[in-house]
Amino acid sequence: MSDESPSCPSRRRLLKGGALAAAAVAGTGPHLWVPNRLYAQTSGRDRIKHLVYIRLSGGFRFPPAFNADVAEEFNPFGAAKGRAPGTEWGVGALLGRATYLDGMAGKALRDLGVKSVPEIANQITVLPCVDHEPLAGSADGNHMTALERWYTGYVSGPTGFLTMVNYGLRNRPAAAGGALTLPAFVLGGAGMGRGLGKYAAHRPPVLSGDGFDSFSLRVDQVVPDWAAGMAAAMDTRMRDRQHPALRAGVDAYIETRKATQAYSDIFNSKTLKIRNSADDLVDGISNRQLATIFGDSGAGRNLRLALRLFHYGSPAVYLDQGGYDMHSGEEGNLPGALDEPARMISGLAAALKRMQHPTGGTYWDHTLVVFGSEFSRTTRGSRFNSARGSDHGGDLATRWMSMPFMGGPIARPGRRLGETRASDLKATGQVYGYRSVLKTLLDGLGADHAEFFPADAPFDDLYA
Repeated sequence: MSDESPSCPSRRRLLKGGALAAAAVAGTGPHLWVPNRLYAQTSGRDRIKHLVYIRLSGGFRFPPAFNADVAEEFNPFGAAKGRAPGTEWGVGALLGRATYLDGMAGKALRDLGVKSVPEIANQITVLPCVDHEPLAGSADGNHMTALERWYTGYVSGPTGFLTMVNYGLRNRPAAAGGALTLPAFVLGGAGMGRGLGKYAAHRPPVLSGDGFDSFSLRVDQVVPDWAAGMAAAMDTRMRDRQHPALRAGVDAYIETRKATQAYSDIFNSKTLKIRNSADDLVDGISNRQLATIFGDSGAGRNLRLALRLFHYGSPAVYLDQGGYDMHSGEEGNLPGALDEPARMISGLAAALKRMQHPTGGTYWDHTLVVFGSEFSRTTRGSRFNSARGSDHGGDLATRWMSMPFMGGPIARPGRRLGETRASDLKATGQVYGYRSVLKTLLDGLGADHAEFFPADAPFDDLYA
């Protein structure tokens, strides 16, 4: 399959304004939004309201975590015991260590509903064989090109996946009462938010840091009343001088000015100041409880912020975690390193089930959580390489990203969709193309994906 992108997508507004601004920019005036069923290609269409998309950065050795029932050369750490009934996939012993549940700190987590990964494994579905290019002769084990594929689906792809999300949802209905809703956010690699041409206006905000705790700008405090009134009067006069057919651009500008105030209010909210240890319940959970569940690491704070951005309508948040390019020292370092993603999985399951969604049910019912990486890792026949680490190349051990999915939108959780032969990792079941995974996520979000990955089809396996 070709590595060249057939499309060149991007973005139009830094943050999507109100419904009137969107309509004005489009030059259509207010209108009803009716889903185009030609876009719907899976039974999971519109099933996902929020997506948490996490990269285990550096190239992650997947079998020790998510495909553990294989030979020692692929998983030298063994499989977890005590898997929840109905679990088909291989839960790694390293995910079962759960040191975060030890002692008094662990009791506080248990009190909030946090369980170890083996205990909730039947709520997670794993695709053992996800590959960048299923028809290629070998894996892409190059950091640069594989990361490009991860961000965009292609080598040198012009459009990041979260830009695709914002573009695909550009016509989504306004929130109740016309309230502004936030777009998708990137809390990790900016490549997820690249975009050119008509897609540039839909590039997501890329946050450096993990919250709005230091955000203090208020538009109404920066500009005095007399100056705001003068600016508004000038806008109105400029608009009125235009021919009616040319007023759309001015209307969009005026509405964007109004939207700036609304976004200022959102970013100044106590809810997004995730480090404030507030006990106020928002969606049924407090900032203090989120801090207890996820801890104060960078990835933990990013997850706390992600769930708060969902409160304001954000459809997706992307973040990076860890650094798994362990060419040496993996034998001693990987067990401790996997405690954090295990806690993220356990914490998300607990937090999302506590959080009440404004449309009914819990956030768990409406949210999909996905983990992946740019590639997996190999030791070429040994448990570890000569430096007690692992490498990456063109073989099957590098090729298969065993990606876990969890959340209420999954129809029958706990399954293993596809399989590898334990002795050599040869696929004995379904192999999924990475672009098909991305397209399936777009379809689940209800996004228009007609322009993206035309040679790759979404799949129904998660939803059927």
